[in-house]
Amino acid sequence: MIRWILPKEDIFYTLLERQAEVMHAGALALSRLGEPQPNGPLVRDTVQDLEHQGDQVMHEVEEALARTFVTPIDREDIQKLSAELDDILDITNRAARAFVLYGVHTPSPPMVRLFTLFVAATKILKEALPSLRHHTYDTLREAARAVKTLEKEADTIFREAVSELFNNPAIEAKAVLREKEVLEDLESAIDHCEDVAEFLTNLAVKHG
Repeated sequence: MIRWILPKEDIFYTLLERQAEVMHAGALALSRLGEPQPNGPLVRDTVQDLEHQGDQVMHEVEEALARTFVTPIDREDIQKLSAELDDILDITNRAARAFVLYGVHTPSPPMVRLFTLFVAATKILKEALPSLRHHTYDTLREAARAVKTLEKEADTIFREAVSELFNNPAIEAKAVLREKEVLEDLESAIDHCEDVAEFLTNLAVKHG
């Protein structure tokens, strides 16, 4: 009964939506590595700054949870969603650092395609998050299906790209190693977008 009497804090929706915005900004920044002559260090630094912003928002979520008795959805769900959004930013940062660390000067066509899919997936999630606040759960389910479609396409691109790296004798060993690292990070980032989408579906089922 007390959960119906006490006011519910909407600050959590605001913070989660902010996290999704920063996550998408990170994907957009990372996608600049898909340009013909990317400025790797600049992109790395930009993404790292956004990753720090994301960390700060996550800390605000944790602090709000610590001081709030009644939350709009289960506090465990808020914490999990916040952590998964933060994971995407962490992997985005890792991908940007790997690009520079391993000296990838020119992005391969599969990388460019994965950049595009990653931006699309994070955009869907960013636009879907407000549906949690407004209880429009059908929108969450539709977003999850869209992200899943993108993840399947990304998985195909990744597998074909890695196969080409290892089976094409014209590609030197160093190129195989450095490109594989970046491709794996991009594929992992999109996988995590699907994880968030699936969790949003679970919330839609739970509350819808």
